[in-house]
Amino acid sequence: MSSPSQSALALPAEKEHGLSRPKALDDAASSHTSVTIDPASASRQDVDVNAQFEHEAYGPAAGEEPEDSYEVNIALDDPENPKSWSRSYRWYITALAAMLLFNATFASSAPEGIVAQLIEHFHIGTEVATLTIAIFVAGYCVGPLAWGPLSEEYGRKPVFLVSFLFYTGFQVGCALAPNTASILIFRLLSGIFAAGPLANSGAVLSDIWDADTRGKAMALFTLAPFAGPSFAPTISGFMSVAGVSWRWVFWVLTMFAGGCLLLIQFTLPETFMPVLLVRKAERLRKETGDDRYWAPLERNKPTLSQRFQRVFTRPFNILIHEPMLIAITAYMSFVYGIIYLLFEAYPIVFGQLHGFNEGLVGLTFIPIFVGGVLGVIIYLLAFQPRYAAAIAVYGPLPVPPEYRMEPCLYAAPLYAISFFWFGWTSYPNVSYWAPLMAGVPMATAIIWIFLGLINYTVDAYLFVAASALSATIVVRSIFGAVFPLFATQMYDAMNPRWASTLLGCIAFLLAPIPFVLRRYGPHLRRKSKFAPSKPAPPPSPSPVLDEKKGEQAV
Repeated sequence: MSSPSQSALALPAEKEHGLSRPKALDDAASSHTSVTIDPASASRQDVDVNAQFEHEAYGPAAGEEPEDSYEVNIALDDPENPKSWSRSYRWYITALAAMLLFNATFASSAPEGIVAQLIEHFHIGTEVATLTIAIFVAGYCVGPLAWGPLSEEYGRKPVFLVSFLFYTGFQVGCALAPNTASILIFRLLSGIFAAGPLANSGAVLSDIWDADTRGKAMALFTLAPFAGPSFAPTISGFMSVAGVSWRWVFWVLTMFAGGCLLLIQFTLPETFMPVLLVRKAERLRKETGDDRYWAPLERNKPTLSQRFQRVFTRPFNILIHEPMLIAITAYMSFVYGIIYLLFEAYPIVFGQLHGFNEGLVGLTFIPIFVGGVLGVIIYLLAFQPRYAAAIAVYGPLPVPPEYRMEPCLYAAPLYAISFFWFGWTSYPNVSYWAPLMAGVPMATAIIWIFLGLINYTVDAYLFVAASALSATIVVRSIFGAVFPLFATQMYDAMNPRWASTLLGCIAFLLAPIPFVLRRYGPHLRRKSKFAPSKPAPPPSPSPVLDEKKGEQAV
């Protein structure tokens, strides 16, 4: 691997890929890395939606004068600024956000180990029992429509509190469910409110970290969506084998969710800067008795129709007008759907073909977690230093989002190949270790794909990133809900070899998406009304002495 200096020198060569340097400086007071367009130099149809939202919520950007001396501001070095909090405290917040996401994804797949008990107790078929997983994920299709945009209106903590309060209550409903209809309804409602962490946990990270550290935090944070679904079938499977009632699986989920609710209430601070500005303005008015102090968010109160538009239609308004977001959403949705399809494919391959019981089938998901950990380690050791080198080259300006796409370039082919590995080693006479180990490269590729695409979305859409991510979460959750419903039929009808081959071929068809975004991303962002800036040419590298030739070289 190249040294940081070598990597930094190689970065400007990305001109040939169309990468370019943004115009404006960072806004130290915002919760994202801010890039704005000078309204005086932009035509009306070119005005950046991000710039408008930034000004309405955060106030003046760096170098801009406030409207008056009573406009409240929080400087970067102010103790009230989340980015100025101690690193240990911010890492605790990161770990808590990851735990909340782990909780939600753990609950999604927990019924996998008790499917047989549900079939026996409620006298239902396999498809209906599988629906207890699918319908929970279907709740993710509804929740993000509210939780993401609402966090941009009222802050992160209130959304977490409300969503987890109801989420905990609906777990109790699942544990006490008297019939099939009630457990399915409670699972759907649980999924809707469990979507709070999916929509907002990543936003918390962008509130408290700079771009460089955010990449490291996001790498560790991304393990949560894979650790949850990987461990839940193992725990519920062994509970089933031990003869524990299926209801206790939901009581465990209730206690887990209730514990997280207490942590949110007593240890999670508000991190959204516009809300913190409002609180500071309220405090100053109370302390001084002067009602002239104000925060930008207070003067931009939307009407009911505007609020409805922001909360429920803005995510899809962004999605349908953004070709690059459509491509990202399609790829992530397929990958996400496969995660939940494996909950039906693995019992067929390892349960039916290799004779594993429910507990052992649950253990087969552990290599997926191991692959995720491996993916994070490689990301931190190989990809993150290269991004840090890009920051050094482009600083103090933001690095173009296309640099986030590098892990995806390796992950896309690796992901497709892993399906052929899994499928064509799934014969009963082949050691179960062969298909089992296919989960390692598959999960490694998934981690890189999600890290690259999520970071790209955050960097590209900045102040409407929560809404953009909400749209992707909704669509990919549809895939996550639907894929398990046809997985069993597909693997039974086509057998595991050809079913996995079909999925591998689809993965190969989607593989060019990261390469296209890497090459044409700047061109697409120039045409976007939601992208934060008009890219400009990258900086020229400083001359460096070539030690072998004894002369200056770039």
